[in-house]
Amino acid sequence: MTAHTTVIVGASIGGVRTAQALRNTGYGGRIVLIGDEPELPYDKPPLSKALLAGDIAAGEIRLLDADGASALDIELVLGSAASDLDPAGSTIALEDGSTIRYDNLVIATGANARPSPWGEPLGVHVVRSLADATALRQHLERGGHLAIIGAGFIGAETAATARKMGLDVTLIDPNPVPMSRVLGANMGQRFIDLHTRNGVDTRFGVGVESISGELGAFRIQLTDRSTLDATVVVVGIGAVPNDEWLASSGLDVDNGVVCDRHSRARGHGNIYAIGDIARFDNARRNELTRLEHWTNAVDQASVVAHNIVHPTDPREHTPIEYVWSDQYDWKIQIVGVAGSRMHTVVDHPTKPDQFAIAYATDHMQLAGLVTVNWPKALIAARRALATGVTFDGFTEQLNRLARPNTLLEAGS
Repeated sequence: MTAHTTVIVGASIGGVRTAQALRNTGYGGRIVLIGDEPELPYDKPPLSKALLAGDIAAGEIRLLDADGASALDIELVLGSAASDLDPAGSTIALEDGSTIRYDNLVIATGANARPSPWGEPLGVHVVRSLADATALRQHLERGGHLAIIGAGFIGAETAATARKMGLDVTLIDPNPVPMSRVLGANMGQRFIDLHTRNGVDTRFGVGVESISGELGAFRIQLTDRSTLDATVVVVGIGAVPNDEWLASSGLDVDNGVVCDRHSRARGHGNIYAIGDIARFDNARRNELTRLEHWTNAVDQASVVAHNIVHPTDPREHTPIEYVWSDQYDWKIQIVGVAGSRMHTVVDHPTKPDQFAIAYATDHMQLAGLVTVNWPKALIAARRALATGVTFDGFTEQLNRLARPNTLLEAGS
């Protein structure tokens, strides 16, 4: 009798955690983990931080090594990307011409950096893979002036790392307020001030017309008609789900693989999607949601492993969103959904770089919280979101945490 086979396409955090969770849940069949890179699976959050800075080596961010894979009886197929999916035949085709049959399939191919509209000649970088971060570090070690296009998490973290390495940095974003999509416009000035006091030249509210020149001598033309010279350029303008290889599969693909509440691809009971590529029916939001969060991929991996092992007793994936970012001396943590118009800011009375912003739903429940250097507030918010505390009730709790001299500022 042929062993039951689960194939996992994608060897980043979601794929690795699914393979491990399957074994921990008692799955005894064959597990094949496919990765497009020749590298052993590795963690991606350090790429724009500790690894880029040279504080840690590539071996220190491994998610799974050869011995670990062998101990769990996980077959690693690395260095050849999946190129086609045939659900009718239950097969995956790889770019090297081989095919692999599955009984259950987990799609965990994540997202790719949005390509640079200005091309990617030598010295113009994106930061999404270990190879990307390694190449960028080699260029940053030469020193000079780094221009970063895009002030989201990747851009801001790269700016902080480059300043630590001693480079001059200019951060460019067409939005007048950095991370306004995540945090809302009202909090932007605090983040602008953070970059400014760390020596970053900020150009917000202005876009890029063109990039010319070469490594060591780039000329950037901005939409306000000014120009900027740079040694190296990083383009961090978002990510797109890595779903092009599924174009002929017949799966419902629309900004990711559309899934039900059990993370099954719509219309396919033995195909699952997790992590950045999954656009799942989110019971908490009552809408299709695609989350580019490390913790979401980890949580979803456990759900999918359970559902493969226990198909008659499936679990729903109902995450409480969580993402973090390390920028300079700030630990920024976001739980739930931030950025709504109604919010309250609570500052620590004696620590200027410790504060929290609570956000409300339209029905005045707590929607989410952004904390800076305030772990107690984060823990309180997670509990509140899990139990359904009102917005007013939670802001009272925040003020108790910040006593005795809380500065309270309401925005609406």
